[in-house]
Amino acid sequence: MLKIEQEKMNFINVVIFIIIAYIFSFSIRLIWIFQFNDVPNFVYNGELMINTNDGYLWAASALNELKGGFENNPRIMDMYSYGTVFFTYWAAKILPFSFDTIILYMPVVISSLVVIPIILIARLYKLPSWGFFAALLGSIAWSYYNRTMAGYYDTDMFSAMAPMFILYFLMRTIEKEDLNSALFAALTILIYPFLYDAGLSIVYGMGIIYMVYMVVFHRNDSFTYQSIIMISIALMGIDWIIKLALIIVFYLLFKQRDFNLKYLATISALAVLTFMFSGNVFSIILANITVYAVRGLESEGLKFFQVAQTVREAGKIPFEVMANRISGSTVGLIVALIGYILLVVKHRPFILALPLIGIGVFSLFGGLRFTVYAVPIAAMSAIFLFYILGGYLKNNIARYGFIAFFTGAMLYPNIVHIIGYKVPTVFMKQEVEILNQLNNISDEKDYTLTWWDYGYPIWYYSNTNTLIDGGKHNQDNFIISKILNTTSQTQAANLARVAVETYVDSNYSIVANTLFKNGQKDQINPNDYLEQLESDEFKLPQATRDIFIYLPNKMLNIFPTVGIFSNLDLVTGQKLSQPFFYKADRFKDDGDSLNLGNGVVLDKKTSTLHLGKQKTQLKNFVIVGYDESGKLNKKIQTINPSANLSLIYMQSYNSFLVLDELTYNSLFIQLFVLENYDKELFELVISHPLAKVYKVKK
Repeated sequence: MLKIEQEKMNFINVVIFIIIAYIFSFSIRLIWIFQFNDVPNFVYNGELMINTNDGYLWAASALNELKGGFENNPRIMDMYSYGTVFFTYWAAKILPFSFDTIILYMPVVISSLVVIPIILIARLYKLPSWGFFAALLGSIAWSYYNRTMAGYYDTDMFSAMAPMFILYFLMRTIEKEDLNSALFAALTILIYPFLYDAGLSIVYGMGIIYMVYMVVFHRNDSFTYQSIIMISIALMGIDWIIKLALIIVFYLLFKQRDFNLKYLATISALAVLTFMFSGNVFSIILANITVYAVRGLESEGLKFFQVAQTVREAGKIPFEVMANRISGSTVGLIVALIGYILLVVKHRPFILALPLIGIGVFSLFGGLRFTVYAVPIAAMSAIFLFYILGGYLKNNIARYGFIAFFTGAMLYPNIVHIIGYKVPTVFMKQEVEILNQLNNISDEKDYTLTWWDYGYPIWYYSNTNTLIDGGKHNQDNFIISKILNTTSQTQAANLARVAVETYVDSNYSIVANTLFKNGQKDQINPNDYLEQLESDEFKLPQATRDIFIYLPNKMLNIFPTVGIFSNLDLVTGQKLSQPFFYKADRFKDDGDSLNLGNGVVLDKKTSTLHLGKQKTQLKNFVIVGYDESGKLNKKIQTINPSANLSLIYMQSYNSFLVLDELTYNSLFIQLFVLENYDKELFELVISHPLAKVYKVKK
């Protein structure tokens, strides 16, 4: 039997532990602030900008609640549906800080609250110092820090904190068997979707395990079924006001009178069934697994490319990466897993944390984002093992010194990571100024077409709308990818107009599905339709708003990925071509040859390009660069008209591009890199080395 000496600490001591752990978590998250606070390119309006694209969704939504201006954006979020918008709104209303300061620091303030449930869970088992050491680790461990650092303004600030509060109240309900604990457990579950609906399947899992646990180990207690009824109501897929009313009604009923055990069991069974079916529990869990575990082309209707294949955080990861992100090291994770097993053996209710551990392991298949959920419980598990080992030391000073030392050893790789984790802001100051220029020449109902990575920042800074964004990257990725990659500027202009007007006219339905009648009996051939768009005679819908195309320099780094979505036949799912695109930011000039890295070498004397063992002559050698006035100058030397590859030296960026004819003639390369555009179709309204904005004239 595992024996650990319990601690006698009053509530004041526990509060002091919480305060110290919170200050530690808060302070560690300020490291990024101190590192970049004096970098002019990262500061706008006198404050550091945020470092996550998705943050601009919540920022734009909160601004809309505060002063309006985004009424024409169908994707703006409601403050009464999303906690991030709600708390931002009230923080901006009440606190004497700028809006930019609030969104910068809010992740620090909220995510650090995770120390509270960690310490309170440990207090349940009369080991608050265990919770204190675990809170130090769990609040700043690799993955949790990455997604809750200063500037990471997103719903992830609730990702691990909210489930840990639910875990605490569920475990308290088991240990105390009182209705007040069950009420708080139900209420925390009730508000969870308001805070972080992305983790709903985890809460379902915890709730189901709780119910099974209570029936298996406490089946003869009336309280078991009372608590199951209240928890089931909180988990039901019905309006939250109805759930809140039902929870309070049942709580008051159970407080005032006793009910027959069989009667309670029957009601609880009905409540569980209602929860299962009203909440589509298994469908939600399966969908969350499938969206990250299953990748490829869509199986029904037209064959669109799925975005999960291109999102880094949704890709499979090796064990070492998972271990680092959960505990800071492989050894640390092994310690945590052993500790969790011992924790369940010693304190059985910790089986409720299994979904948090399980989703962390699922990250091996689902991607980086799932590691965050396992961080706090892994921290508790690791420190628990140290308590067990420290229990063999009779002297208190030696015991706590042992625990503190190994806690420090667990903290060390995580703090080293934090110091080295120097992520930039989403946009630099000059990029924001470009979008502000766009704001000045556009209207709130206008649309800016670009890749989904830049969607939310475009909302926030230019107050224009987009077709795709960080949360809406579905079949319409094809539309944007086609516009950016087509070699027909007429097709690009026509498709831009058709797509935007169709989107608005169809009450913001998915454009690709609407245009191509995807999955319907009268589904059309997209290839035929796209070919018609290449004609100047194509009859366009009436223009009701302006359309802009935003082409940032940073898109060059992801341009091959952008092209994947339109480089396929939607009918068959087959790839249309094998494009070639290579960008070299580091190279070496050897006199007679130019080594661009990765086996790509240019023989200057013969103008022959070596691609590994293959040799080919260049078609064009192009030099582009900006003069002091910001005007683009270019020199194009045609070497072999029948060749397929061209080399572009982007002088102002000190970068080289090697690309085939299709890529060279794509809209993005022609308009951004070369400024070759049909003036009947497009107008260059903003020109800057960091980004260009064109207005569609059709």
